[in-house]
Amino acid sequence: MSNSELLTVEPLDLQFPFELRKQISCSLYLTNKTDNHVAFKVKTTNPKKYCVRPNTGVVLPRSTCEVLVTMQAQKEAPSDMQCKDKFLLQGVTASPGITAKDVTPEMFSKEAGYLVEETKLRVTYVAPPQPPSPVHEGSEDGSSPRASVSENGHASEFSFQRSSADKVEPQENTSEARALITKLTGEKQSAIQLNNKLQRELDQLRRDSKRSQSGIPLMYVLLIGLIGLILGYIMKST
Repeated sequence: MSNSELLTVEPLDLQFPFELRKQISCSLYLTNKTDNHVAFKVKTTNPKKYCVRPNTGVVLPRSTCEVLVTMQAQKEAPSDMQCKDKFLLQGVTASPGITAKDVTPEMFSKEAGYLVEETKLRVTYVAPPQPPSPVHEGSEDGSSPRASVSENGHASEFSFQRSSADKVEPQENTSEARALITKLTGEKQSAIQLNNKLQRELDQLRRDSKRSQSGIPLMYVLLIGLIGLILGYIMKST
């Protein structure tokens, strides 16, 4: 953040996640700290490489304006991932009621006596965000996670530690999965044994029921036979 009297600029470093053959944008936020209208103009040392919208405009009193800086798609990456491009933001107090259409290059001319406030900005390339890798990727090929490259060309220690933590996590999940499988297998075997026990008891009840049903006709036969003997005895007696 700049300490200018007219405009506060944030950020002072334009960070572009560098990717080949892809347009990349970065936002600038200009905050007017005064009670006056402030006209601004954005310049760059490499105008063919960048597109700035808007490159001129007016920031109302006590308000903020967003400026979008877009880097055109690049066919080659710099060997050291360093960028020497720079931007210059110029600000000047403007008359009340001025609009962006009223801003002219002469307003930023120091030779004409205007008090022009300038803020220099630099461009930095950063590594693009990496998509999350599958959990089993590191364990299958046996490769160790690679450290990402920071803007100064050195391996990023933080990124490497984060990748190492990601690699350990699948091992912990595998141990938990194995414990859960063992527990479920034991519960399945217990359920099978209980089912077999219940099946045996059910078969025993069925056999007992058949025996009871087969004994009832025999009792009837014996009873009828006894009644027949009694009647025969009575008839002989008479």
